[in-house]
Amino acid sequence: MRLVIDECLSPQLALRLNATGLHDAVHPLHVGRRGEPDHRVLERCIAEDRVIVTENARDFRRLVGKTELHPGLIILPGLDREGTWKLLESALAFIRERGEPMSVMVNHVLEVDESGVMTILPLPPT
Repeated sequence: MRLVIDECLSPQLALRLNATGLHDAVHPLHVGRRGEPDHRVLERCIAEDRVIVTENARDFRRLVGKTELHPGLIILPGLDREGTWKLLESALAFIRERGEPMSVMVNHVLEVDESGVMTILPLPPT
């Protein structure tokens, strides 16, 4: 799965995802994009066909809700690095169970709460 780990999350998440051999993940710290505004992050994700992984639910939900076609959004709660890693692993498994991950996520948001409950919905709504 192709992912962008938002800069509000640890850059270690991208490194760990890449180390699995199953994902192509980038973090702004590793690609010289720190400090980019959210709309620019979304533009790059669309251009590079990457799902956004973030804690910034309000801003990114609003932005992708206005976008006709986007690769997807995964929203995680604010936890420590290890807690975030475990929820992200669970979220990616949840997506894989539903089919080809990049196809599953097109125009969808997957929101994970602190207890690990996952809700996937179309965004923008159909």
